Amino acid sequence: MFTVKPLPAQVAPAQLEKLKQCETATIGHFLHAPFMHPSLRAVLGGRRITGTAVTVLVPGGDGTMMHWAIGHARPGDFLVIDRAGDRRHACWGGILAVAAKAAGIAGAVIDGYATDFEEIRAQDVPMWCLGPSPITTKLLGLEGAFNVPVSCGGVSVSPGHAILADESGIVVLHPKDIDWVVAEALKRQGGEPQRVADLRAGKKLHELTGAGDKVRAALAKDE
Repeated sequence: MFTVKPLPAQVAPAQLEKLKQCETATIGHFLHAPFMHPSLRAVLGGRRITGTAVTVLVPGGDGTMMHWAIGHARPGDFLVIDRAGDRRHACWGGILAVAAKAAGIAGAVIDGYATDFEEIRAQDVPMWCLGPSPITTKLLGLEGAFNVPVSCGGVSVSPGHAILADESGIVVLHPKDIDWVVAEALKRQGGEPQRVADLRAGKKLHELTGAGDKVRAALAKDE
């Protein structure tokens, strides 16, 4: 059985550009929940990508819906691919990477495996996955879904969510949360140059961060 839902409204380009200024690891200093599992790793290094989540459910060995999704995704979309627990088949390879590049897809994350990493890198389409597998899905024409809520990397993702992905990981945000998350992240990133300068000048990290006060207070309680 196949389920095909309409494409979501895309996140405003201005919001995505603001989000792209943020490092996922900076957001990880003040948020916990919206991060995909760190086992999903970047195939291409040195990229920071934002896009609108377009979701794909690709169960087992049937890659039919993966081909449909590539054919219908828009420039700037970020494919979020739920493999429904499959830990054997690669649903993405060199030809899909070529098709994704031609479609202008921003990137993709697979809760499972891919293949043809050399060809994926040659196409320069950023993607994240669990790693490589030589066993591929087939066009079985059995089942799959497009633009339905999915689970990827332990996170529930709905079509239209905003995605931020870099080498440190992947963050999933509702568009309404982008502005305040960006403001907090940029404030923290803005303080890093002074922190670096202080450390190079000989100041101690535990005193700069307040960790020293916390440890001394805890030790005093134990006395």
